[in-house]
Formats: sequence, C-alpha cells, structure tokens
Amino acid sequence: MGRAELCVVALGGNAIIPHDRSGTIAEQRELTRSTMAQVVEQVARGVRVVLTHGNGPIVGNIVLRNEAMAERIPPMPLDVCGADSQGGVGYMIQQVLQNELGRAGVPRPVVTVVTQVEVDPSDPAFRQPTKPIGPFYRPSEAATLGAAKGWEMRDDAGRGMRRVVASPRPLRIVEIDVIRMLVDEGVLVVCCGGGGVPVVRHGKEIQGIEAVIDKDHTAAVLATQLHATRLLLLTGVETVMRGFGTQTASPLHSLTLAEADGLLQAGEFPAGSMEPKIRAGLDFLRAGGQEVLITDPEHLSAALAGTTGTHIGAA
Repeated sequence: MGRAELCVVALGGNAIIPHDRSGTIAEQRELTRSTMAQVVEQVARGVRVVLTHGNGPIVGNIVLRNEAMAERIPPMPLDVCGADSQGGVGYMIQQVLQNELGRAGVPRPVVTVVTQVEVDPSDPAFRQPTKPIGPFYRPSEAATLGAAKGWEMRDDAGRGMRRVVASPRPLRIVEIDVIRMLVDEGVLVVCCGGGGVPVVRHGKEIQGIEAVIDKDHTAAVLATQLHATRLLLLTGVETVMRGFGTQTASPLHSLTLAEADGLLQAGEFPAGSMEPKIRAGLDFLRAGGQEVLITDPEHLSAALAGTTGTHIGAA
C-alpha cells in the first residue's frame, strides 16, 4: 500500500496580517484559525501536511522595534530577527492548529522547528541587494544611517527610503532530516518560516548572515527535499490573473508547466508579487513535483476540491 499524499502548504505573511488590518494578535489568530480549519479537513482525509509561512509584516515590525530602541538595547542582527519571527508565528500556527485538530476530533502531534536554510555566500544577491525591509526614512535620515551602519538605502516606490538587503536563493534546509523523521512519525510540522534563517557554511560550521530568503522559493526546496506531491502557495488572491490590474484581466484556473513558463517569460506575472510564486512552483515541478496550487487562504478547501484557484500541473 502506497504512502499517503504529502502536501507542503505555504501561508503568505500578508495572509496572516493583511494590508487592510491593524495586525493585532487577535486578528492574526482569527485569520490563522480559518486557514487551519481547512488544513484539518485535509488531515482528516489522511493527507500528510507540512506547513511553512511568510513573515514579511512581522519581521518588519521586529526591525522597527530594533531601530526604535537602538540607543538602549543592542539591535539584533537580521538572521536573529528572522529566527525570532519564526518562533512567534510558528507558536501561533502550532497552537491554533492543535486547537482545531482537537475541535475536529482528529488528534495529531504538532511541532514548530526553527529552521536554518543554507545559501551561497557568493550569490549575486549579496552584491545587488533588492529586498526592502523595515521602516521608511527621509532622505537625510537614510543617508546618515547608510553611512553609519553600512546599509544600502533605496527609494521604495516614491514612499520613502528603505534599507534593502540581499535575497539569495535557498540551497538546502539544514534541519531537513529532522523534519523528515517527524513527518514519517505522523507529526504535523511547521518549519522554514519566513524563508528560513539564512546561513552560510564555513568548512564544518554554519553561521548566520544578513539576508532575507524568499519564502516561496524555500517552500519549493522544502517540498522537493521531502518528495511532496503537491505544493500549495497561499497568497492574497483567489486565482492567478492574466493581465492583472487591467480591464481585460482574466483568471487562470489550469496551466501546464510549459504554459506557465511561457506566460512567465512573456512578463505576465508582476515582479515581487506573483513572479516568485510562479518561479518557485515551476522549480518544484521540474524537480519531480506533481502539482502546484495557488489561491488565497479563504478558498483553500474549494481550491483543493478543484472548483477555484490556479492549478499548475507537471504535464
């Protein structure tokens, strides 16, 4: 008898704190509860699930607190900020999922693994940082901070100056063997939050590095290394759109790998929005995955039933 289906579910950071909400813990928990209730439906069907999540708004708040108290408390380096957000968001997801499992009468152990992800120290991203983090600054403030701290500062869409950091490609997950053992024992694992804590290898030792890894690319690596059959990328839209933001926009419900790649190469998917999700999904399919599903948390169950969402197949 074959093993049960294994799905990696990646919950976007902005799905935990949407742009139109204030971001209170109560709001975060309620949004997470709605998504976890749908995850429990899959667990009840016998599907093995591994969860990962973004941390965009959360880690930005941590960086902001760093700066606000810098004269009184030594700021944490960016890799520690990432680990901090993994623990906090993972705790919330873990607890909410445990409660939903109990409510549904589907007891399963749940655990959060603070996860390190290895990157290449010579990745071109370190020479050309592009990922904006933290608060906005006036030009004079940005110039002072850049000179004092060695930060690279850039204008962010006319809204102000922000610090930009490297976003290198994830190579491998340091704790993958532990995660695999837990999954094999029937544990629901929350891991690789925020793309994982970026680390580099020096001989036999690993060391944190100032960077932010794209969580969708890490989700694809996670799904590939676990030999998952399906990768679910939960974001802020029900379906991927062709002509997004135009009067002729139309939903894309079903695509082959070749069709999705053709649209990607044609510039159909906005950079910094849908582009990394499509690229990550295609990486997963090329590495042997069977299906990528992109939708929003509210429509997870309906998308899994095939009635909505964007489905990208290997063939």
